[in-house]
Amino acid sequence: MLGATSAIAEACARVWAMQGARLFLAGRRAEVLSAIAADLRVRGAEAVAIWAGDLSDVAVHPELIAALTAALDSPDVVLLAWGTLTEQARAEDHPDYAARELTGNFTAPIALLLGLTPAMVAGNSGVLACITSVAGERGRASNFVYGAAKGGLQRFLEGLRHRLHRHGVTVLDIRPGFVATPMTAHLAQSGPLWAEPHRVALDIVRGIERRKPVVYAPWFWRWIILVVRCLPRFVMHRTSL
Repeated sequence: MLGATSAIAEACARVWAMQGARLFLAGRRAEVLSAIAADLRVRGAEAVAIWAGDLSDVAVHPELIAALTAALDSPDVVLLAWGTLTEQARAEDHPDYAARELTGNFTAPIALLLGLTPAMVAGNSGVLACITSVAGERGRASNFVYGAAKGGLQRFLEGLRHRLHRHGVTVLDIRPGFVATPMTAHLAQSGPLWAEPHRVALDIVRGIERRKPVVYAPWFWRWIILVVRCLPRFVMHRTSL
């Protein structure tokens, strides 16, 4: 679990803990990771190891990967679940902020996935799962900096999936819609399009078990996004999406 303190990652970890899994948790906040690990052990996890550090810092990735492989040898599932929700207006006014957001949401995840690839290839099996977003499906005025990072990550995962198919490794692109988490706490978290982290976690776990290439969470976002993608440009430009 890379970005293990996120609400979605923690919800997934609880599902796997109840199945008796061995878990490795990586994230920024050591004290939060320790608390999550203690909870997962109570819930039935066979073993839980933690690593604290800044995952957006590419320089620490070798240390992280070494700790991961020491704890789990050849991991069955790797879930990348970290990222930040970019403030669009701030990004437009402050290009340096936009660049930092693109590093955290796009460049650093790609570097880490590439660093993990040899361990997955060596095992000739397993799942590399990465949370992107439905925001990456089409450029929209309301979030095009965040959407660009997630859309680029989706294209990268598509290529990595092609690259690793011959090695028996599944690459899973998880595309959530609106999820009620601390990252979206500043938004009005109500209405039929919003989902709780546990519901999204169940979709992720099911997608991993079935080795799907792409999972929309919840499922109905697949059809919402299909409509958005199919809107003619002259119609799209009249909306405030």
